[in-house]
Amino acid sequence: MGPPPTAGARWVWYLVLLALAGDAAWPSCRIDADNRTGLCKGQDLRRVPRDLPRGLHGLDLSYNKLREITADDFAGMTQLRRLDLGYNNISHIAPDAFLSNLLLEQLRLFNNSLNVIPAPALRPLVNLRWLDMSNNLYGSAALDGVFGRLRQLRELSLGGPLLRDISQGDFAVLKDTALQKFAVKSASSLRRYEAGAFSWLNTTELWCDMALDENAAALPVMLRDLRGKPLDYLRFRNLFEFTYYTGDADPFAGLADLQITKLVFFRGKFNENLLRLALLNVQRSRVRDLALVAIDFARSPRRNSSGVEVAAPRLDRLLLQDISNPDVLRFDWTFTWLSGVAALSIINVNFNYVPCDVWGEMRNVEVLDISGNRLEDGYIYNQRCHYQDVMPKLESFIVATNQLLSLAVVAALTRTWPRLTRLDASHNSLGSLQEMCQWSPTLRWLALHHNRVTAGTFRCLPTTLEYLDLSYSQLDRLNMDYFTRSPRLRELRLSGNKIKFIPSEWRCPRLEVLAIDGNSFGVINRGSFVNMPRLVSLAAGNNPYHCTCDLYLFLEETRRRGRPTLADWPHNWTCYHPEPLLDTAVAAYAPRPLECDVPALVAVAVASTALAVAACAALCWKLDAAWYLRATYRLVRAKYGGRRAGAARRCSYHAFISYSCADADWVRRELLQRLESTTPPYRLCIHERDFTPGRWIIENIVENIERSAKVIFVLSRSFVDSEWCNYELYFAHQRAVGLGSEDVILVVKEPIDAQGLPRRFARLRKMLGTKTYLEWPREPGRRSFFWLQLRRGHPKSTLNPPRDER
Repeated sequence: MGPPPTAGARWVWYLVLLALAGDAAWPSCRIDADNRTGLCKGQDLRRVPRDLPRGLHGLDLSYNKLREITADDFAGMTQLRRLDLGYNNISHIAPDAFLSNLLLEQLRLFNNSLNVIPAPALRPLVNLRWLDMSNNLYGSAALDGVFGRLRQLRELSLGGPLLRDISQGDFAVLKDTALQKFAVKSASSLRRYEAGAFSWLNTTELWCDMALDENAAALPVMLRDLRGKPLDYLRFRNLFEFTYYTGDADPFAGLADLQITKLVFFRGKFNENLLRLALLNVQRSRVRDLALVAIDFARSPRRNSSGVEVAAPRLDRLLLQDISNPDVLRFDWTFTWLSGVAALSIINVNFNYVPCDVWGEMRNVEVLDISGNRLEDGYIYNQRCHYQDVMPKLESFIVATNQLLSLAVVAALTRTWPRLTRLDASHNSLGSLQEMCQWSPTLRWLALHHNRVTAGTFRCLPTTLEYLDLSYSQLDRLNMDYFTRSPRLRELRLSGNKIKFIPSEWRCPRLEVLAIDGNSFGVINRGSFVNMPRLVSLAAGNNPYHCTCDLYLFLEETRRRGRPTLADWPHNWTCYHPEPLLDTAVAAYAPRPLECDVPALVAVAVASTALAVAACAALCWKLDAAWYLRATYRLVRAKYGGRRAGAARRCSYHAFISYSCADADWVRRELLQRLESTTPPYRLCIHERDFTPGRWIIENIVENIERSAKVIFVLSRSFVDSEWCNYELYFAHQRAVGLGSEDVILVVKEPIDAQGLPRRFARLRKMLGTKTYLEWPREPGRRSFFWLQLRRGHPKSTLNPPRDER
């Protein structure tokens, strides 16, 4: 055995094994949920994967490294309808490669390495409608008889960089095929075109990607072959790729004999003379739509004056786009050729100045698009120019993506255009200036998105608008006065700004469509759009919403009424506040049942309050709270009412006697007789003798208790039943608490069960349990001791005489 391999050798073998395994381990393709579409694009595949579902309808294998298509690659895919094999390196397709794919309708073989047109492989594809096999390496465009049997074919593209000759019979098999589009690509310079080659074509669109730098004479022959054909659209790409045409012959001769209405020149070199010849033939033809896109325009070193001067061709549309030299606008030193155009588009032509005379030449223009240029305020509007009575037919003006700063300049430029209704000035820097503007009264549609709009800009906006777009313009505040002055406004777009709140007084009675998505406000409620009664569509997503009851109730009412329709719901409707709901979808926000249901919440509150009141009432009834309230009220009224009348407390009696009417005889016969007959006598107060007539009873009770040194209560069963006695007991106790003294004497005339007393006599029950009381004896012999104890607990004191004795 040889020596063991070194570490470096092991790594080499490892990489070789990986490379070999990589040929078998294919990256997985993306298959949709229905197993109908497979996407294997751009995965460096060298072979068609073997594990693809057999039921695919569409398969994209473009941008890989496939070299050949074998008979087994698509075998069994009987449902395949769309197959994209573009941008590979396929050089061979097996004759039976598509034998199982009889339903195939679209096949793309663009940009491969096919040396011959794969006619045998296409034979089974009788349902083929779209075939692109251009930009391959075959040198002949001759079509096999197989193509004559593809009667469903509607679009066919062929050719490539090696195709230098087009022969007379190359497309003969297509004479009975009604194509919608036929495209052919040749080498950088077509060497030979045989007359009659295009005469077999039966198509409505013809795309010719062929350079005629060395064979300009072939173009009139091609045009002659297309006479009488149903051709409507003709497109040339790189007609003169490397050199400007300097010949004397008219290469566009025969254009007037065609039925085409749209002519496109894409790329290629154009000088003044070639453009003049093209326009001369367009003027004589049926062409109504002319486009010059990305051409390389240059002045001719010498002007060819052999032809007739070009008048203005009548065109429905003229498109000049992506042309680096703005001289193309004035190629013959005038703008006359623009006077017959109805819709003129000058897009990205790099011009920054509009001469005065051009406005007058555009007298028939109805739609003018000059977007994507370098126009500034002073170059688009020149105060020395005459703008009155120019652009009499213009209805739509597009001046987007320029370098304009002043809305007042745009207004002044367009003010006298009598039919202007639409103006697009988006993607400029308009709105930052504080200006006053005068607009055309016919303006109804204005787009100012992607500008620099402020709240002050509204003073410069026209009030005749039905449509206004201020999206993505850094707007942070609205001017409510503008909407009040704009009664026609029906659609308003304010997306992508910095609006922080929606004013509740926002009034726009005719507004139907409103877009306020992508702003900075977080609160909307049921009153936010109440002054927009016709609002039917609202886009308000992508805002930092406060997920509260206001938002929830607004959404609930919107769903209940069915209007306005939330155009962007539920996408990008996200909670920002409160913090626990951050990044939660608004659609998932569900408050508690009673949290946002105001009627239910009121009902629960009312019911709870009623229950609490009922419970309190029951408790008060059980504890005799009503009685205590009445007593307190009477005490306060008597006490403070009397003081307001000027009465001051005097101690005029030794004792106030509180007793029931049922005990009045005993009081007069025993109590008064014993105490008032002493020397010196006790001065006692009893209600039936000493109360002042005409005063409130409560006032008499309170005043006389306060003017008495002691209060004697004659307790009996009748006392317990008397409400007035209970008042007197209550007032006496309150006075004793206030004075900090014990001046109450209890005389129990009849036995009383303290535990059986009513609840309102809680104080009396407490007194009987804590104070020493005198009990009236039944036996006469013991009564002398009773009177002795009563006098001992009632010492005599100096009294102030009552007012009526002074």
